[in-house]
Amino acid sequence: MINDYIIEQITDFKYFGYRISEYKSDLKDKLQTYNKINGAIWRHFGKQMNKETKLRIHITAKAALKFGSEAWVLKKREEQRLEAAQMKILRHLLGITKLDKEKNQCIRQKTGAQNIVKEIKQFQKKWIQHVQRMDTNYQNKHYNTNQKDEGT
Repeated sequence: MINDYIIEQITDFKYFGYRISEYKSDLKDKLQTYNKINGAIWRHFGKQMNKETKLRIHITAKAALKFGSEAWVLKKREEQRLEAAQMKILRHLLGITKLDKEKNQCIRQKTGAQNIVKEIKQFQKKWIQHVQRMDTNYQNKHYNTNQKDEGT
């Protein structure tokens, strides 16, 4: 309740495409979107699009997938799902099937891609370092400035 106004309590909502939930991660939604992008590229362009263009689209899709990942706590199963989704796209990109029995490391070398889980963990490390470098009074300064702007 704020100023005698009852505010609805919810457990799940999207904010800038990022699911904030009391019960589940938005990783599942992000993986679905990532896989849909892969499917759309493959269905509509197949072998017509060159490798470099597909790789650029993959980089963009990967950025969307990683959005908000600084706050993720990844379980082993989620790491496996992330890697599987990435490898599926990279295999399609190169025209390699699982029957070809190419190792993931070899596929990553051919595309120049890094393991997505390692990328996320590096991103999380950078984020933690950023937060540690922040001025401890930043939050208070920012809050006080906003209050002055609002006239309180």
